[in-house]
Amino acid sequence: MTIGNNTTILSVDRISKYFGENKAVNELTLEIKKGEIFTLLGPSGCGKTTTLRQIAGLENPDEGEIHLHNRILVSPSKHIVVPPELRNMGMVFQSYAIWPHMTVFEIVAYPLRTRRVPKAEIQQRVTRVLEQVGLEKMENRPGTALSGGQQQRVALARALVYEPEVLLLDEPFSNLDMKLREQMRVELKQLQRRVGVTVILVTHDQLEALGLSDRIAVMNAGSVEQVGTPRQLYENPKTPFVRDFIGTNVSLEGRIAEVLPNGEIVVFVSQIGGVNLRCSNKMATDGKVGQAVKVTIRPEDIQVRPEKIGDQENQLEATPGTLLFMGDRAECHFEVLESKISAYVSRKEALTEGQRLALYLPKEALTIWETEA
Repeated sequence: MTIGNNTTILSVDRISKYFGENKAVNELTLEIKKGEIFTLLGPSGCGKTTTLRQIAGLENPDEGEIHLHNRILVSPSKHIVVPPELRNMGMVFQSYAIWPHMTVFEIVAYPLRTRRVPKAEIQQRVTRVLEQVGLEKMENRPGTALSGGQQQRVALARALVYEPEVLLLDEPFSNLDMKLREQMRVELKQLQRRVGVTVILVTHDQLEALGLSDRIAVMNAGSVEQVGTPRQLYENPKTPFVRDFIGTNVSLEGRIAEVLPNGEIVVFVSQIGGVNLRCSNKMATDGKVGQAVKVTIRPEDIQVRPEKIGDQENQLEATPGTLLFMGDRAECHFEVLESKISAYVSRKEALTEGQRLALYLPKEALTIWETEA
């Protein structure tokens, strides 16, 4: 996926936020490009919502600065704080904040009325934004008569009606059931492409972040671990936290047995029967013979075979211990001596628990990591 505009619209420069002695955000720096969907992804308590609230102006950082274009929005050292209503940002909260005593039209029109926009223009802009979110025939319906998905669309319309430069979304799909969440993700992405607004999304949901985002900042303990496209983060994580947080990994402990002239590394893994695994993915630092390392591979990269093929490298004899049917595939937990290795297979594969099989771990799919202290 490519971002159509490389112009930075919002920059966050080394902001920190304290709550008592707890440093919720730690010298965080970000650059968000115009027209992209940028996601703050991480577990609960990592500082992503606090970061979003500081961008919105609902919280003020204790250190650092936030800029919209070249305009300073907040700077404690310069005693500058632009109030939320003057930042030209729309925000959709997790609760949607749909007022039951108002109709859809009144809810969406509210931000324009508070800004004293002329009545004729309010009518025109509300009608247009309701068409954009697919609610053009519901303007007279009361807020209490809306489904969860319709409430979410109304909240989006209200945030977009005054044409903000940046749209802030805080866990916007968490109150929806799984099927509706999937539908709303598609609709949000289509809407964002039509409108062209820059979106900053907060979520803890990996699939949501991977499917929606142009770029993602993975956060941990108030700091950014890595920023990149969904594919970059999934295929080339730079830290153990990113590696383990995004997607699923099979990890095996071992020691480097040999470093080959072509740069490939052979790792001796004792826990699966003293097997040498050849790996073509290089380490972040030069590996040394005898060094303790961890070898990782994604379950979808492991090939399940009826039996070993000759003396091909990186093959393991395995037995399916547990089979979980997931609908589009089966998740198999294989027993290799005392270890368990997960792999995904087609739902059409007729595997049985206890069957003798072979697992092939392609060398190009294996990544070597230094053992964490």
